[in-house]
Amino acid sequence: MSFRVFETMFAGRKLIVETGKMCALSNGSCLVRYGETVVLANVTMSPSPRDGIDFFPLSVDFEEKIYSVGRIPGSFLRREGRPGESAVLSSRVVDRPMRPLFPKDMRNDVSIVMTVMSVEPDCDPEIVGMLGAIIATCISDVPFNGPIGGISVGLVDGEIVLMPNAQQKETNKLDLTLVCSREKVVMIEAGAHEVDETTMLNAIKTGHEEIKKFIDFVDMMVAEIGKPKYEFQHVEVDHDMFEAIKDFALDKVKFALDTDDKNVREARLNPIYTEVHEKFDEMYPEQTGMIDECMYKLQKFVVRRWLLDEGKRVDGRGINEIRPLSAEVGLLPRVHGSGMFTRGQTQVLSVATLGTMKDGQLIDGLQDIYEKKYMHQYNFPPYSVGEARAPRSPGRREIGHGALAERALVPVLPSQEEFPYVIRVVSEVLSSNGSTSQASICGSTLALMDAGVPIKAPVAGISVGLITEGDRWMTMLDIQGLEDFHGDMDFKVGGTHKGITAIQVDIKVDGLTYEIIEEAFEKCRKARLHILDDIMAPVIAQPRAELSKYAPKMKSLKIDPDKIKDVIGKGGKVIQKICAECDVQIDIEDDGSVFISGLDANNLNKAYHIIKTIVDDPEPGSIYKGVVTRLMNFGAFVEIAPGKEGLVHISKLDEKRVAKVEDVVNVGDEILVMVTEIDDQNRINLSRKDAIAKINAKKESENK
Repeated sequence: MSFRVFETMFAGRKLIVETGKMCALSNGSCLVRYGETVVLANVTMSPSPRDGIDFFPLSVDFEEKIYSVGRIPGSFLRREGRPGESAVLSSRVVDRPMRPLFPKDMRNDVSIVMTVMSVEPDCDPEIVGMLGAIIATCISDVPFNGPIGGISVGLVDGEIVLMPNAQQKETNKLDLTLVCSREKVVMIEAGAHEVDETTMLNAIKTGHEEIKKFIDFVDMMVAEIGKPKYEFQHVEVDHDMFEAIKDFALDKVKFALDTDDKNVREARLNPIYTEVHEKFDEMYPEQTGMIDECMYKLQKFVVRRWLLDEGKRVDGRGINEIRPLSAEVGLLPRVHGSGMFTRGQTQVLSVATLGTMKDGQLIDGLQDIYEKKYMHQYNFPPYSVGEARAPRSPGRREIGHGALAERALVPVLPSQEEFPYVIRVVSEVLSSNGSTSQASICGSTLALMDAGVPIKAPVAGISVGLITEGDRWMTMLDIQGLEDFHGDMDFKVGGTHKGITAIQVDIKVDGLTYEIIEEAFEKCRKARLHILDDIMAPVIAQPRAELSKYAPKMKSLKIDPDKIKDVIGKGGKVIQKICAECDVQIDIEDDGSVFISGLDANNLNKAYHIIKTIVDDPEPGSIYKGVVTRLMNFGAFVEIAPGKEGLVHISKLDEKRVAKVEDVVNVGDEILVMVTEIDDQNRINLSRKDAIAKINAKKESENK
């Protein structure tokens, strides 16, 4: 392919696509430039299908290169390692809309790799990478039912904004990633600050209009340089075999599926599989591996026919009926906060932990290096689905579900000024039968309130499913695992009474109409309010007034950044002395934010006042508890704060006449003193006599 350059306008900026210059051995490749953001996208396909698998083997990888932002990696090896969470999430955002558009019966390995080579903060590399992946796949010979397009949509000052820049993101109330075909919406991923459903739908429609222009651009590229699509070896279920198994096992499968208990369903299905194999293995000796595929297809047939033809669900619920719900808090005595949310056989236990500023997570990615003050992690152990295997480290699904719950809760968290803690929430899936991510949102809200975190509003999550057949479609509320496996959509929405805080939509068909989206929004809204008002509020209506006795206590203050050196002292002596004397930990940020943490509130207050004394100029009339540091014939020097010392003249040591300084005080004594004067040389004059008189006068006044 010869070198070609294609240009178009996308959301007000020039989008440049270069092909034919790099990566000549890929099936499809392009270099995409958007502003000064540059992403190289490649798609490759194995020449022959992989044997012994019953799925389409697709891998999608988003590679963040730290050189793209002009930095050297901070790791020990000084090179990029395993993908960080942001790269994993970007990979998922590209994978989820593209995967359903590949042929389901293709068994050739396909790999999509997006390499971020240059990043301009105003131009999101995730969207640029997605556009590159779509273009590279469409112009390649890899079979793909595209094109589609993606875009980022924001809400700034009440106005919908396409591809918001870095400045707009500072006040952005909506972080929506949208993927669409020409006619339908293919994927929605969003975090939002309680945005109402009408505004969200308008944002989707606005983004869709811009995506249509991009699709025209891709169609033009395909017409000019697109390769003929590869004729792959189709893997289809033998129709005669399926019909024979259907005639033999249909009624048995219907009976097996007709229960609200996942364990009962599995127990009923296992002997049916055995019977089917006993009967059909000999009839189809060379296609025994296809028998399980036929059984899966038969279960899918039953579930979909029940829903579309009879409005019947496998567990007997109504189409808009939620499974039995329950909520609990305070289950674990030594943790800072805990909450458990149960929906049918889905059960999630969330645990909240409060930490000090040093507990923040350092993120070294394509953005500026920063610390996360809120971390939400999601674990999905094998026992949650009844599997007998050892747990493994979190995979892409676990990282994605944790990020969804984090997105849902971040908008309601208090600011660092209001609540100076680092917060970690871990959602442990105890039992899974669908919608565990939404249960983790509910359980985590309970855990945060149980921990005393002053969240602005409780958040709940719920999902809606979809079954389509030609022009027919229907949605159902609160899908369980079987409806997710055999259905066409998992439409997950988290939010408060006021509006939406997070969305994640996965689909297995060619897209959603606005009518489907609007119905799903309304069903989720009503169900969300029911969960908040009728299930969660009776258990815990608002955050606890006090933190757990096991949680660290915190105080914070803001000081002049120029005074930071005074609090730290030479070689750190001052701050070390405060920490040792008060048994606290002190963290100071460059902007002058000071965070004091410890287990004893009195010690926190003591450290707080010491720091205030250091950074605030003493005023005449103020009383301090100081330490005698030196004795002179004419008086005693008293340190009222680290680095701040004043003189108590012998005539001011006591209310009666003092002959010798040693008669009243010695080095190391703690005494109360009042500031009487700060002279023109900034020397502090103190008086123990006046401090005693002022305190006694106050006591007499209180006793009257």
